Amino acid sequence: MTVTPPQQPYPQQPYPQQPSPYGPPQGYHPPYPQFPPMPQPDYAPWGARVGAALVDGLVPGVIASLGLLSLLFGSLDVVLVVASVCYVAAFAFALWNTCYRQGKTGQSLGKQLVGTRLVRLRDGGTLGFWPTLGRQLAHVLDSLPFYLGYLWPLWDERRQTFADKVCDTVVVRVG
Repeated sequence: MTVTPPQQPYPQQPYPQQPSPYGPPQGYHPPYPQFPPMPQPDYAPWGARVGAALVDGLVPGVIASLGLLSLLFGSLDVVLVVASVCYVAAFAFALWNTCYRQGKTGQSLGKQLVGTRLVRLRDGGTLGFWPTLGRQLAHVLDSLPFYLGYLWPLWDERRQTFADKVCDTVVVRVG
């Protein structure tokens, strides 16, 4: 007696591919959309930063020098009055230019002349008066180790001084 294996009543048909109600099979990753890379800010070169600082220091320097010139032409009382007025005017101009104007627009007169702007690193916005004043005071850090902080932008990836790093700011080119 021989035993025959059971026969299937119908020939096997491939199942049609229908989408699964549960999503794609395990381990399947759809292609991720390709976004263009974020544009890198155009950080200001060191020479432009130095040029802006020289221009920003020129006007208060000239005003303060006028106070020194009064030594040649007057008595002690006149010299004290003229020198005091000149030094207060130089300080007021520097405060307006580097804290108020730069805090509001991102540009001091020097930065505007050389085509740069001071911005916050995280969002590119302007700082405002008080943070800009804090950054100006933080420049003391740049001068402590033999003025190394002022040279730091020469090799820094974001061309930041120590004060920029502390205050989370960068100087970028405009247009």
